[in-house]
Amino acid sequence: MVTSVNPVRGPAQPELGPSLPEGVRVRILRTAHGDRRAAAELASALTERQLTGVDPLPAQPPVLLRAYRQEVRALPDTTRRLLLLAAADQYPVDTHAFLRAVTATRLDTRPLVTAEVAGVAHATAGGIVFRDPWTRIAAYETASVTDRRAVHLLLARVLRGEGESPRRSWHRGAAALGPSRRLAAELRAAAHTARTAGDHALACALVERAAALSPEPSERARLLARAAADAWRSGDADRARRLVAATDDDALGGLLALRAGNATDAFDALLTAAVRYAEDGPGPARTDHPQHAAVHLLARATEAAIYTGDLRRCREAAAVADRLGIVPPGTLGGLAAAFEGRYDDARDLLKAAAGRCGPGGDPTLLIHSGIAALMLGDHTAAATATVRAAASARAGGDGVTVPQAMEFRAYADFWTGRPRAAEAATLEALRQAYTTGQDNGACHLQAALAMFAAVTGDEDVCRERAEAARSYALARGLGLPAALALFALAFLDLSTGRFAASAARLRALAAFGPGHGHRAIRHIATPHYVEAAVRTGDTRVARAAHADYDHWARTVRSPDDLALSARCRALLASGAEAVEHYRTALDLHASGTRDFERARTELLFGGALRRLRHRTEARDRLHSALEAFEHFGSPQCAAAARIELRVLGEPVSPVRGADDLVARLTAQQLMVARMAADGATNREIAARLLLSPRTIDHHLRGVFARLGIRSRIELVRLLGEG
Repeated sequence: MVTSVNPVRGPAQPELGPSLPEGVRVRILRTAHGDRRAAAELASALTERQLTGVDPLPAQPPVLLRAYRQEVRALPDTTRRLLLLAAADQYPVDTHAFLRAVTATRLDTRPLVTAEVAGVAHATAGGIVFRDPWTRIAAYETASVTDRRAVHLLLARVLRGEGESPRRSWHRGAAALGPSRRLAAELRAAAHTARTAGDHALACALVERAAALSPEPSERARLLARAAADAWRSGDADRARRLVAATDDDALGGLLALRAGNATDAFDALLTAAVRYAEDGPGPARTDHPQHAAVHLLARATEAAIYTGDLRRCREAAAVADRLGIVPPGTLGGLAAAFEGRYDDARDLLKAAAGRCGPGGDPTLLIHSGIAALMLGDHTAAATATVRAAASARAGGDGVTVPQAMEFRAYADFWTGRPRAAEAATLEALRQAYTTGQDNGACHLQAALAMFAAVTGDEDVCRERAEAARSYALARGLGLPAALALFALAFLDLSTGRFAASAARLRALAAFGPGHGHRAIRHIATPHYVEAAVRTGDTRVARAAHADYDHWARTVRSPDDLALSARCRALLASGAEAVEHYRTALDLHASGTRDFERARTELLFGGALRRLRHRTEARDRLHSALEAFEHFGSPQCAAAARIELRVLGEPVSPVRGADDLVARLTAQQLMVARMAADGATNREIAARLLLSPRTIDHHLRGVFARLGIRSRIELVRLLGEG
């Protein structure tokens, strides 16, 4: 087995510029195999379009590789031949055949001692370990064409085991001297085998080589489009973009724009491609099932419309589907009906879509099932569908779809009051989104993390993530994350008693159009807007917003939406009438899943009961709310419940578990504290959490203040005792 290591060489590794966009920074480090010297060289050569994530990144750092090639050329020929054999066994496809090739040809491996002395590579029981990936690449690329061909043929000859035919075909294709229909066909078949096994990276390499060996230009274009699709599914967005540039496949171009470009352009490209597949048959990336491809493209076009917040485009896509005689995804028809105010039709279409969430299904359709369930207020079904979407994607080797599923899973986690548990999973999805070149999805996940931070009291993190999401979203016309980030800030204001600021943000959210806001976020924010408006005494617009919300809640019959509508009615009423509406709301919450909102209803009800001098019931409701907020890790809401209890004259226990670090620190502070205690620097913590070093420094100062300590040594001791 041939592997590589990437040790830090030299006294220090250069840092990437702080102004580099996070998605570009993460992808540069991936391209550079984690080597910061190579990453710094790549970053210094980026064009403006590459810096903004529009164009693909360069594949290799030329200056660094030049030095590595010189180092390899200085070795004896016998040593270089062994290194070439090892490199060809791994680059660019890992085939695990080096030791068999050595045995089959009885090669003398003693010349490897020279490579070990030079620090280039060393032999182990499992094969040769290169110093780093760049040494391996240099060992391959400095060899002559004749020598490369010889080692590829040797490796192909020894790859005879079960399941090794795709890699054997790779080496046969790599040894070819020129175009060959026969070899191109063999490579296409091998790619299909690899793709079926979920190895899209291998499939991409095989199809790309088949394209190079194909004598027909039209066939080459088709194969490059197929290779681009495999590269995308393997998570290599930059390679996918480079391959797409050599084709005229508007479907793939639209998909890439959907995940990292302008979502409006993506919608237009995807809808155009869907029409072409349905009317004229497949193009360069053709499939044997053009109608199925058209439905899939319509589903992607729907996602583009959801991202922009321009739900009128869903109506446009639904009309195209109807004209073509295609049954569109349920979310498409449901969103179009909801936009037109046909709530009964929207409910039926969305319920049908939400019902298609069985295990093992198509990940895209499962994500749409989750979206439909979210719109219907069924957060249990939404969580089930999105978890299954991620599992199905992983099973098929489609890692690029996993963070897409998590984008919508985050809503279910938020509404059901699991911010601490969900934060780590969402942060991991954010890393995956950045790594796979899905900056639009990363923007959406940043906004979701801002929501979690608003609930758990991490005000600085909430503001930093919301600002990052909004600045990116507004530049790309992404209404959904822009609206979600604004809602996170409004929720933060509401939970900390800044009612006028919260109401102003929520009014702005209602007024923003496509590209700046989103009808669905405006809709789910309505109960909070009503609360903020009542607190400020300006309820005229809030009453109209509640009327529409109530209409939808009564149509879909979601217990949680009905409960929140009853809570709005209670806020807009007074006296005994308000009490009855609160009781109705809590009865409905008992059948729902949004436990965090139930606790907020109890908090508001307890306050109303206190003002009406119903002291006993007020005390019970407020204690129940306080216990729930402490469980959810929501310090601002817990503080509001304590204030109400103190006004009642009720003795309030100190923060639960005063000696417990989990109780004394916010979720983000605890995470930072643990990393710092493990020895990570502020910059390293910032890189792991995808935050700025300034924010990490602020968190550590807060940790020290809350724990009454002054140094990291004391922090290590405290966490060790805990």
